[in-house]
Amino acid sequence: MKAIVYERTGDPSVLKLVDRPVPEPGAGEVLVRMAVSGVNPTDWKARRSFPLPAGWQIPGQDGAGVVEAVGAGVDPDRIGERVWIWEAAWQRPWGTAAEYTLVPVRQAVRLGDASFELGASLGIPFLTAHRCLTAGEFMPDTLRAGALADHTVLVQGGAGAVGNAAIQLARWADATVITTVSSAEKAQLAASAGASYVINYREQDVVEEIRKIAPDGVHTIVEVSPARNAPTDVQVLRNGGAVCAYADDGASELTVPIRPLMMSNARWQFVLVYTEPKAAKAHGVRDVAAAAEQGGIRVGTDAGLPLHNYPLADTAAAHEAVESSVVGKVLISTSDA
Repeated sequence: MKAIVYERTGDPSVLKLVDRPVPEPGAGEVLVRMAVSGVNPTDWKARRSFPLPAGWQIPGQDGAGVVEAVGAGVDPDRIGERVWIWEAAWQRPWGTAAEYTLVPVRQAVRLGDASFELGASLGIPFLTAHRCLTAGEFMPDTLRAGALADHTVLVQGGAGAVGNAAIQLARWADATVITTVSSAEKAQLAASAGASYVINYREQDVVEEIRKIAPDGVHTIVEVSPARNAPTDVQVLRNGGAVCAYADDGASELTVPIRPLMMSNARWQFVLVYTEPKAAKAHGVRDVAAAAEQGGIRVGTDAGLPLHNYPLADTAAAHEAVESSVVGKVLISTSDA
């Protein structure tokens, strides 16, 4: 099989297209013939600095394809099933940037008739967004249609992959969604994702605009840049609300005012999907799968998430695009599964 492998950390030049034997699934595993691999910032960050316990790594946490074989203890009826994959390469060498990969059976989720492109876009962004939307005091543990009715959510940075996922999931659950962006182009993407209100923070007073929409403040904030946005977040968070930060935007420290947040019983929740509580992750996988099956989440420009497709041989270029913060979702075509 063809696979992208790196044997040392570094820039995209360490990624090599190689031939490897097709692996056999062990107990509790499935072999998936990959169709599409999704690329996330976590992939290039891992490539640059994470250790390689096996001495080699196939990158890619997310992807979609067809189950080709199963290991001991796995229902053989799963062979031929179209699936989406999450966390393939977390502390394992078998990522999704290959013609085939191995994953524990629970990490291969039924995709149904949804496109492989959608399936490869679900894992990291949508599971992260789900955690951000369910961790707060006012927020439910699970999402479904109507779960966030009468809730107002602020998504800081609505044109990014997680921001887009948060908008789509929150709207699927019937929340009022306010989002911030930095340009007219990104405003259009956020609106296409389903945002109820879009604020250009370069041209408008964010606090003033949010207070017009939600005089009592927002229930939860999905935060891409906590250090930069903390002053705004403190002013627009309602009593008992939560700021759920999933990225650092290059900052290493965060300063917040203690007394105002204490008075409002506010919560700051930091989110990393790999290490979130097992029950929360299980809820996320189930809910994201349901949203995809029901048509509640989409990909493509008309969903506010332009797609950028690369062949497997150009995985280095795909990584460079994500590392350069291209707007949209970067996907790698791995085979014709």
